[in-house]
Amino acid sequence: MAAHPNMQPGAKRFIQRWLITTLAVLVAVFLLPGLHFTDDGIWTPFVTSLILGVLNAFIRPIMMFMALPLLVFTLGLFTLVINALLLYFVAWLLPVFEVDSFGWAFLGSLLISIVSVALNILTGTGNSRVTFRHRRGPPPSDRGGGGPVIDV
Repeated sequence: MAAHPNMQPGAKRFIQRWLITTLAVLVAVFLLPGLHFTDDGIWTPFVTSLILGVLNAFIRPIMMFMALPLLVFTLGLFTLVINALLLYFVAWLLPVFEVDSFGWAFLGSLLISIVSVALNILTGTGNSRVTFRHRRGPPPSDRGGGGPVIDV
């Protein structure tokens, strides 16, 4: 995405993440019959993803803190339930976005998360980085070849 020369880095990052979330919401609405827009307006997906982003920024940390024992007990899997609740809450706030049940909200939030992570990795926008390194030959040993080497 080409940035305007006078655009601040924070604004550029916000717009990139907003577009990625919008695309992820569109993919979820397209693939899952339990998620749908009741309005065909061009701004509907953008507003939906903006509301989802605002809830993720302000409400999600509070929910994560309140659910900390469950998050520890489930090894973080309860985060999926929190994401589904937030998506369900977006549907409650916006009459143009509908989620038929909590099950669809769960699947939708899972799909939105997967698409967002994939797009963030592809565009280099998020904190996730994937690197591939090719090394020729075995790694050098610190002990002159006297034992197994674990290269991390």
